[in-house]
Amino acid sequence: MSGIEETTAADPVIRGLQRGIRALPLGRIRGLLRGGPLGHPAHPLLVEVPMGCWMSAALLDAVPGAHRAATVLTAAGLVGVAPAAAAGWADWAELPPRQARVGVAHAAANAAAVACYAISLADRLRGAVRARASVVVGGTGRRRGERGPGRTHRLQRPAGGGRQHSGAGAGSRPRTPLRVNSLRPRKKTPGRRVSAERACVRAWGVRGAA
Repeated sequence: MSGIEETTAADPVIRGLQRGIRALPLGRIRGLLRGGPLGHPAHPLLVEVPMGCWMSAALLDAVPGAHRAATVLTAAGLVGVAPAAAAGWADWAELPPRQARVGVAHAAANAAAVACYAISLADRLRGAVRARASVVVGGTGRRRGERGPGRTHRLQRPAGGGRQHSGAGAGSRPRTPLRVNSLRPRKKTPGRRVSAERACVRAWGVRGAA
């Protein structure tokens, strides 16, 4: 840390940035960013928002089923970076050279952390989209499967134009397609039973007369 404080190579750039920030027409916003109403700098307080969100997201990543909550906290932390950074730059513009050099290193490390969390959020969102797409595709496949061959009312015909040929030769009689309905037992009515019994009695009477 002392090495950064003693390095003067970046002093011209630092002084130019400080002058540019002090020249911004912020008005009362500058006092708010520097914590005037609070009586102390607002930057340390505002930094707790992204830090708390990201630490909570890291903990929720280890909890099953809490992926969505961790994604929301990651996004909330990135949103909280803007006011924290604005307050930090407002304070940094008033620092002496030694502290301003350390502030530049601090800002560079924070920028790298923010970039990592932005990449993490983008990856989380892509993963959520892929998960929803897989659910939609799977549901469509199941619906198509319900309308598949298992729900037809006619058995499949064999190859060869729908005709089956027995071993008797080409002159055999073609068979009609077998229907599922034909396999169901028919209901017997009392009228049909009586007529069948009469036919049997007549047949036995004719046979006895012969």
